[in-house]
Amino acid sequence: MKIMVYEVRADERAELERQSRALGVELTLSEEVPTVENAALAAGCEGVSILGQGRIDAPLLDAYKALGVEYLSTRTIGYDHIDLDHARATGIRVCNASYAPNGVADFTVMMILMCLRHYKQALWRGQVNDFSLAGLQGREMKDLTIGIIGTGRIGAQVIRNLSGFGCRILAYDLRQNPAVEPLVTYVDFETLLAQSDVISLHMPLLESNRHIIDRAAIARMKDGVVIVNCSRGELADIEALIEGIETEKIGALGMDTAEGDEGIIHADHRVDILSNRNWFYLHQFRNVIMTQHMAFYTDAAVSSMVRCGIEGLCQMARGEICPTELMGR
Repeated sequence: MKIMVYEVRADERAELERQSRALGVELTLSEEVPTVENAALAAGCEGVSILGQGRIDAPLLDAYKALGVEYLSTRTIGYDHIDLDHARATGIRVCNASYAPNGVADFTVMMILMCLRHYKQALWRGQVNDFSLAGLQGREMKDLTIGIIGTGRIGAQVIRNLSGFGCRILAYDLRQNPAVEPLVTYVDFETLLAQSDVISLHMPLLESNRHIIDRAAIARMKDGVVIVNCSRGELADIEALIEGIETEKIGALGMDTAEGDEGIIHADHRVDILSNRNWFYLHQFRNVIMTQHMAFYTDAAVSSMVRCGIEGLCQMARGEICPTELMGR
């Protein structure tokens, strides 16, 4: 089987080589983001594997189909960058990746603590030998209510991590997770917004929850609320977040992903002029921590993502059950 692998990072190459040998597949590797213009790289390949920087839309899927591509994998958990409906229509089968939830869950708790303890300000001051304490008084989690929106694998692991801090944990999900019911109190969305000191998002991005955190939702939150997003950027309206920070309705933001970060994250832009005003304006506030979509980024997760990306294509091609196939979702 021949597979075209786009968006290859240096840290993926060793695992890609291992998978090629183990599965007996021929991989062509490219650092390019997939586009219609470079679709021809997949000529002669049954499978294509991508990350999440490109939009896999109808014209690109049509181009792949015309080249003979039958299977597509994304080496990410998120899949909102793929037009799944059109993939179904063209007959291209699609799978995503899976990895243990611990890395993102640990990162989420770190973000919460950094926001509560004003670590961005403390770090900046220390770099210029300012070791004063004014403005850095934090809060302790044992005194707070933490709201978790989404209690799937990652949200559930965040809850387990937080359970050791002695905080009250509220949760909202359309489907309750029995595994965490002893650790949380499930409430409706409105109650979680109204009672939580910290709110953390853990959902896939769907049309039904795009901008679930908007001006109206923020208005119903506590004054000084901390919002953490280590999930999908477009779950929160970036203009509403900016307004919340400017008015001090929001006390702090911990954002591993934010709306509009496509084309910014996972690249060095030190000498570039970038036009995304909202993203960079939000980035500069003293109480806003924005990282480069790296919550997932551990050695174990990278290996798992690569393995799923290549193994899933092989499973679909062989007619086997692929646990991460998306076509039924």
